[in-house]
Amino acid sequence: MLNDPLLQPLRVGGVTVRNRVFSSSHAPGYTVDGLASDRYRLYHEEKARGGIGLTMIGGSTNVAPDSPSVWGQLYAGDDRVIPGLTELANGVHSHGAAVMCQITHMGRRTVWDDGDWLPTISPSRVREPMHRSFPKVMEDSDIRRVVRSFGDAAGRVKAAGLDGLEVIATGHLVDQFWSPAVNLRTDRYGGSIDNRMRFSMEVFEAVRSAVGDGFTVGVRMTGDEDLKGGLTASDCSEIARRLALTGLIDFVNVIGGNLITHPGLAGAIPPIGTPLAEQLPVAAAIKETLDLPVFHAGRIPDVATARHVIAEGIVDMVGMTRAHIADPHIVAKVERGEEDRIRTCVGASYCINRLYLAQEALCVQNPATGREATIPHLTVPSTGPGESVVVVGGGPAGLEAARVCAERGHAVTLFEAQSETGGQVRLAARASDRTRDMVGIVDWLNREVAEAGVDVRLNSPVAAAEVLDCGPDVVIVATGGWPDTDVLSPGAAGGDLLVSVAEVVGGHVAVGPRTLVFDDHGNLQALSCVEYLLDRDAEVQLVTPDRAVGHELDGTLHPAYLERFHADGVEMVPDHRLVGASRSDGRLEAVLRNVYTGSEQTSIVDQIVVEHGVVPIDDLFLELRDRSANGGELDVDAYISGRPQPRPDGGFRLFRIGDAVAGRDIHTAIYDARRLCQVL
Repeated sequence: MLNDPLLQPLRVGGVTVRNRVFSSSHAPGYTVDGLASDRYRLYHEEKARGGIGLTMIGGSTNVAPDSPSVWGQLYAGDDRVIPGLTELANGVHSHGAAVMCQITHMGRRTVWDDGDWLPTISPSRVREPMHRSFPKVMEDSDIRRVVRSFGDAAGRVKAAGLDGLEVIATGHLVDQFWSPAVNLRTDRYGGSIDNRMRFSMEVFEAVRSAVGDGFTVGVRMTGDEDLKGGLTASDCSEIARRLALTGLIDFVNVIGGNLITHPGLAGAIPPIGTPLAEQLPVAAAIKETLDLPVFHAGRIPDVATARHVIAEGIVDMVGMTRAHIADPHIVAKVERGEEDRIRTCVGASYCINRLYLAQEALCVQNPATGREATIPHLTVPSTGPGESVVVVGGGPAGLEAARVCAERGHAVTLFEAQSETGGQVRLAARASDRTRDMVGIVDWLNREVAEAGVDVRLNSPVAAAEVLDCGPDVVIVATGGWPDTDVLSPGAAGGDLLVSVAEVVGGHVAVGPRTLVFDDHGNLQALSCVEYLLDRDAEVQLVTPDRAVGHELDGTLHPAYLERFHADGVEMVPDHRLVGASRSDGRLEAVLRNVYTGSEQTSIVDQIVVEHGVVPIDDLFLELRDRSANGGELDVDAYISGRPQPRPDGGFRLFRIGDAVAGRDIHTAIYDARRLCQVL
């Protein structure tokens, strides 16, 4: 381990980082009124406890009132931010890690109808497609004010005791001045590269003046905007070179692409189904021009890739940001020689999708992330006597329940009816090459269940009598749900002609030449099924009652699906509900009704596939309920507050979790299991 490239220290400006792994700045949505909350602190402190070298906080920390929050960012525009940052810095430092903050003015990359309702500002009146405001053209007074704001915010970061800061220039105000696609000015802040860099030079001069020479300052910038009329790779290399020559910065943190559209965002923050470290060459090109340390983060979820990046000298610090959302103890496990126990990020983008839906970031497979105050990342052993626990169902809920109960010290038997565990997660992974990494969720749970000593019995459907023969103290039903195709009005004919997405993707139903997919869910299931059908040369019509396909998705997941659907001629029909189906000359006739006008149209297809969630498989639970000591009842107040469930006398306690309760998602299934079982 002493020779592991990832574990070597690095001097960056005025701070020595203990290893080469960092978490890049991002906004998890844990702030309270723009300030660092205890939840925010504990989230970053956990990474420090887990061995990370540097955690960078404050993704898009705003420095001025005309840069309002759109993702729950920190606000460093006044001194109220200092106490929370101080507490956070002390917490991270207590575990040996360094901590830096990102600061910004977002310019046009925000909204005007929030915060203080000030107009967005930018060098020119060029609208950003994603955030959609028409910005005010900055006057000289605006420029002077914002430059002062950067310096003042930098001073607050230093006063709080952090180790450094970075100014972000990836679609934000600083690089809006750099980019000829946005900066159309003809004064001394526009035109030549010298003029377009003038604002950023003034910003860094103000920052350096506020923090002094010993404080670490860097820039996070794109290495290639990949945008017509925008900054080229050579432009970005020249900007980085000029910034470095000033002596005002100590490192450059490089990403690729632009973030002004959803496809651009998905390119800069690559989701599942994209190559690992795809943007690394962009960072490597910048490093060739500099003597300063170069950082890079961009879909590097595994230790092998990260180690290669550092060993080959491609960059100096490797970002494993979403990887640490999945497992904040990556470095500690490397140090202990337990790389095989790292919970690897699968790129599901559950975290960023939630942010773009105005929710806080959470991990699809780790329910402790963002809940460190109530859910420990490492299972705490029980102090009471060991019990006999039977878990029925080997999907994500059942596997997590079995893992946690066994790590608590209980004797656990898990029954799974199929020949392998994984349930709906394994089905999702089979849909296409894009989703195959989802199986990593199950792989990790299987390894940990084996490590904990769970007795796993595959090909073992069980009835109540067989469960009771085990003499259980606790029975946890995690039997999941059946796909629901009951989408037609009561009494309407044709329900027997519909098949489910699960049946198609699972290979139980042959693919028809022309298939109608009716999505009454709005998440990934139907979109993945469409891709599955396209891979088998089907002609597809995708119908939804929502106003757009993939209604529950935002952020980075849907662009690749939409690109494929448009390229392959998928007929997308929003605002319509499937209301009838019948046979017609050996084919199927689907009746679609407009949800606004009530007008109807028909489609002639060979197959009608429905995504409408799942119906809980609760037969076993209902059979056991009256025989259990607690009547299958969950004490909701205890469950929410993290207290143990009551222990009535007279037999076993019965609980159900995941889709066996109600159809939801992977994260919720695992979360159900974790908060029930961590106190059993």
